[in-house]
Amino acid sequence: MTTAAKVDALMDGLRADLERLAAIPSVAFPGFPAEPVREAHDLLVGLLRDAGVERVESIDLPGTAPVIFGEIPPPDPDAPTVLLYSHYDVQPPGDEKLWLSPPFEPTPVEGGLRARGIADDKSNVIAHLGMLRAYEGRPPVGVKIVFEGQEEYGSPFDDYPPSDPERFACDAMVIADLGNLRPGTPTLTTALRGAAEVVVEVRTLDEPRHSGEFGGAAPDALIVLLTALSTLHDVQGDVAVAGLRREEWRGTTYTEEEFRELAGVRDGIPLIGSGSLGERLWSGPAITVIGLDAPGVEHAASAVVPYARAKLNLRFHPRQDAKEAQAALVDHLRSLRPLGVPLTVTPGDTGPGYRASTGGPAYRAALTALREAWGEEASYIATGGSIPLVNGLARAAPDAEVLLFGAQDCMCNLHAPNERVLFSELRNTVVAMCAFVREYAAGFRPGAGESA
Repeated sequence: MTTAAKVDALMDGLRADLERLAAIPSVAFPGFPAEPVREAHDLLVGLLRDAGVERVESIDLPGTAPVIFGEIPPPDPDAPTVLLYSHYDVQPPGDEKLWLSPPFEPTPVEGGLRARGIADDKSNVIAHLGMLRAYEGRPPVGVKIVFEGQEEYGSPFDDYPPSDPERFACDAMVIADLGNLRPGTPTLTTALRGAAEVVVEVRTLDEPRHSGEFGGAAPDALIVLLTALSTLHDVQGDVAVAGLRREEWRGTTYTEEEFRELAGVRDGIPLIGSGSLGERLWSGPAITVIGLDAPGVEHAASAVVPYARAKLNLRFHPRQDAKEAQAALVDHLRSLRPLGVPLTVTPGDTGPGYRASTGGPAYRAALTALREAWGEEASYIATGGSIPLVNGLARAAPDAEVLLFGAQDCMCNLHAPNERVLFSELRNTVVAMCAFVREYAAGFRPGAGESA
């Protein structure tokens, strides 16, 4: 029986398990109950054991949900070991009035299912299980399984793997927390932009003052802040902060029509910046004002504003040092004196980017596997989002090849209302996982590997 035929025979069971898992509101954010997270954990432990993973345990660290760790030894001493990563926690549903069906009631849509977390990342958890089932728990490689329980909120586990390198030692890892550029287009993500936060604030007066009596001479803190923020971009909308790395993007990217639809850009509103979309989104910097403290319009008084504050989110080139990128933005802001007023600039959290090496045997196996599953050559993309654990795992296993692919697609509404996954993408991801371990085992040590 071919790999595809075996996976097709498993799909009804995989779909049923995905529905069970997606029905659990495993939100690991503060203020949400911990019991559903534990329920999802326990369900997956049982599913892993049923799939033939005899060693399954939990990594319990302070301040985070339990991490599921499983292990299948290599079938022989010369076989490679592959680490499989995904996470079983999900984003909060947000405003449930914006959902077409209850977010934790998996609901059929054309070609798939709708539910919170069903794409990000429970479909990828199920894809890993599907590969194990296809091989009846005896794949041609050693397997280490890491299913995280608090990825969406942020977790101390991000920095844990380098402290326990033997546990996470492997030859390749498949980070399944993303997916294809569009449905039907097999995609490898080869880079992640880094992230940093900066807070800038202005205080000009002891307290608000009547705008009629004092406006025109008394410095308005909000105008000062907006003047400073206006220097972060040039007239085209490109970032104008010196020292932030930007390069041409040579991989695949969206069409402008796709991007406008995905971003919800209104008719008649232009996109900002210049160069290709890949360069603007992935290999160049972006600065977004993600928060602003200022008087609200509805209850605004006729007064000069004495205080204003903004929180900035910086995304930067995958290979730029996080502290260097943040310092470039901080230095730019501290050099300003808008209307003669100094700014208070406070650096916040940073997260490094990541750029994968793509020339090794695992990448060659993945390209073959994706072509087998989808029937066409894989595309290369990056992402502006970050997966902090990637760097932690890469530091724990510095010689391992890191592959990022999975069952999501960029149209799946992850983190948004009406998130969905397509069965075609889930099925093809399972086929690709099976083909990958087969091809990797054969290429790592010629003659090894079984046929799934």
